[in-house]
Amino acid sequence: MPSVNPFRNLGLKIVSVFIALLLWLVVADEQPAERGLRVPLELLNLPSGIDVVDLPVESVDVRVRGASRTLGRLVPGDLVAVLDLETVGTGPRLFQLTPEQVRAPFGVEVVQVSPPTVALRFEISSSRRLPIAPVVSGEVAPGYVIGRVTADPADAEVIGPQSVVAQMSELLTEPILVDGATASVRRLVMVGAASPNVRLKTPQRATVEVAVVPAPVERTLQHVPVYLRNVAPGLVARALPPVVAATLRGSEEAMARVSVEVITAFVDLAGLGAGAYELPVRVDRTTGFGVAGTDPTVVQIVLE
Repeated sequence: MPSVNPFRNLGLKIVSVFIALLLWLVVADEQPAERGLRVPLELLNLPSGIDVVDLPVESVDVRVRGASRTLGRLVPGDLVAVLDLETVGTGPRLFQLTPEQVRAPFGVEVVQVSPPTVALRFEISSSRRLPIAPVVSGEVAPGYVIGRVTADPADAEVIGPQSVVAQMSELLTEPILVDGATASVRRLVMVGAASPNVRLKTPQRATVEVAVVPAPVERTLQHVPVYLRNVAPGLVARALPPVVAATLRGSEEAMARVSVEVITAFVDLAGLGAGAYELPVRVDRTTGFGVAGTDPTVVQIVLE
């Protein structure tokens, strides 16, 4: 009996083993598998003039089945759950979410969607112009304060569900940072609405200017005379005490040149007869600075 050479056709045998191994890997990789994914919920064909009041979910959970290799290649955006809103009107609606409403690549089967229903409420669309309220962030340098804050343009038009638009009072901007500022800050920033259900009619940017000015300086003047006005004929009036301290507030330059002579503190006695009274001290309006208050704020008046 002739002997068999084990090395005969060795190359062909090696190729056969390699092909068998490759086929095994392919078959193993094509084994059916299941996988859970979170996919976006897309609303299509919303009628003109109608808005969604509130979207309770922006994504849903799906269970998919397919070859292990195919599922492993899935990336965000490959699957999308779709609701067709073409026939909706105003009011609440309940929508079914079925596997057939999920767009999926070839070779991927959607077997389950959760939640199976989505409740939505619809309203007539409304538009309105709202003022832009700039958002200022940070602290200016010591000795400075934030003055007037302006936006150009000062307002913008929004569109959204009627009830939501009616409740809004302003639009916001990106924060304008003023940390350490000693001069006015000017920035071009995006404008937006705080409510996710409302949108700007057109994308809007605004130029915001934040005035940064020296902080007011306070100075207290002692022995400011209290004048008695409108004393009735035949009566004599006395103030106890006859002088007060006045606290002034203004720029450093104005505070440097202010004096007792430019402050007029008084008590108005119009219509009062003889007797003793406790009456508030008032100060005539000033130019270039303000009067924060007097000490005491009330004096005793004796009319004889």
